[in-house]
Order: sequence, then C-alpha cells, then structure tokens
Amino acid sequence: MSDAKRDFIDLAEHDPAYLKHLLDLTGRVKSGGARGRPLAGRCLAMIFRKSSTRTRVSTEAGMAQLGGHAIMISDGDSQIGRGESVGDTARVLSRYVDAILIRTFGHDEVVELAREASVPVINGLTDLLHPCQVLADLFTATEEFGGDVSALRVAWIGDGNNMANSWLNAASRLGFSLRLSSPDGYGPDAEILARAQSSTEVAIVETPAEAAEDAHVVTTDVWASMGQEDEQSAREIAFAGYQVDAEVMARAHPAGIFLHCLPAHRGEEVAAEVIDGPRSRIFREAENRLHVIKAILLDLIG
Repeated sequence: MSDAKRDFIDLAEHDPAYLKHLLDLTGRVKSGGARGRPLAGRCLAMIFRKSSTRTRVSTEAGMAQLGGHAIMISDGDSQIGRGESVGDTARVLSRYVDAILIRTFGHDEVVELAREASVPVINGLTDLLHPCQVLADLFTATEEFGGDVSALRVAWIGDGNNMANSWLNAASRLGFSLRLSSPDGYGPDAEILARAQSSTEVAIVETPAEAAEDAHVVTTDVWASMGQEDEQSAREIAFAGYQVDAEVMARAHPAGIFLHCLPAHRGEEVAAEVIDGPRSRIFREAENRLHVIKAILLDLIG
C-alpha cells in the first residue's frame, strides 16, 4: 500500500488483488490474528444519516476490540444535520480523527466526503452501494467453498438495489458468475450492470428458479429498503413470485447456501423455512460484518 490515502467506497474501485487481500486479512482477524491493541490511540468518526444495527454495532465493537475508539455522529446531534456542508464536515473531522465511516442516502455525499477528507473514508451504505456487506457475504462464501472466489456461482433474487449493485461490482473485479432476477422496472443500476457484463459472466434472467440454478450462494434483500416505505404496497404486488422459497433453493447447488444482509421480512422476500433452515448462513454472515470491518480498519489506519 502506498502512502496515498485509500478509501473504501466502491468495490469496483479496487483491483482484485486488494479485495483478495482484505478477504485473507478478514480470515486472519477472525482466527485471532489481530491480538493486542493495534489501533490504540486511533479514532473513527461514524456519521449515520440512516438507522443501523449491524453496521453501527460491528464497527463500534470492532474499533473497541482493536483498542481504538468510535464516535457516533447523527443528524440530530451534529451540524451536518442542520445544513453544514459535507466539505466543511470532512475538513474538520480530518483534524480530529483517523478515519470516517458514513452511512447515508445519496452516494454523491460519500464521494464528496472522501474527496474533501484527508483521512480514509469508508462507505457504510448508500442507496447505490453497500460494499462492506458484500465483502462479508463473499467471506462467508469462502468459508463454505474455499478461497477461489472466481469459482463461485451467485444468484441475486429481488430488488436491484444497493446490494445487487455491489454484487455486480464484486463480480466485475473478482470474476465469479452472477445471475440476477428482478421484476420489470426494478433492475440494478444500468451502468454498473453494463460494466460487470463486460468483464465476467453476468446474466439477467426471468425467474428466481433460473437464477438459482446450481448456485453456490442464493441471496436477496427486503422488497422495500429504507426510504422506500411508502412504496411497500406497490412493491408487494410487483415482487409477487420473487420469494426465495424451498422450491427456489432446491434448484441451487447441493451444498448451496442462503444469505441475507438483514433485517429480513419472513414470508415476503424469503420463506421462513429457508431463512431458518439448515442452508441458511445469515447469522454467521452477520458475525462476519465484524471481522470484515476490523480488516478494513486495520488496512486503512492500522
């Protein structure tokens, strides 16, 4: 790694070797390879403009376990919530902390924050991308199927949201096969899709069963994400038939697993018998958010 500041905003911005390095580092962290207090004296600012369970707790716990400290900043108790510019916030925080994590709506806000900050910036989620989650999902898959990520076959079923976009970015860099099935009008970002299709085996298929065929990983997300609550009724109609149920999972690879970034709505995007069944790895996946963010923090500021 050069002395230049590195951010973690978009999986597509990083070369395959770096992403594989982070997956390898995650494994070493999980197996106890980050003993002591490697981030002692280091401080992370966490800007949360969206509510969170896994991202907030895993990041705050991760910093504490590594000997560092995390500061929670929400709209209700900060000036950014009262209209202070992203640029001013970035330049001020850079003088206080060693890195900044932000979870927000508009992706442009993260890009601007990274451009103006002199310390590393981590994307904790935007409406466009969720890179930390997909890195944790990939690590979970490597625990099941070994470290050759390029050999994976992944099925995305449901909304073409920030998770679908991040799976596309991961496929474009790491070369695994990805099939997506979404209702008309709810597909992934067109530019991200085109980029992935130009570099690896990515297909848009008509049915969830077709997407799941021989997949090592079958994954989905809620039909209406944060900020889309007023679309819930319309989306329930549009997404009828896009549930991951036992019939869909029966089409997957015999050792295939089910993943979900959580929170989940049982009976909507996934049947209870799947998410609570023997092929589900959702809680190991959630645990791996902790190990992934620790690896990212160690790499960026350790």
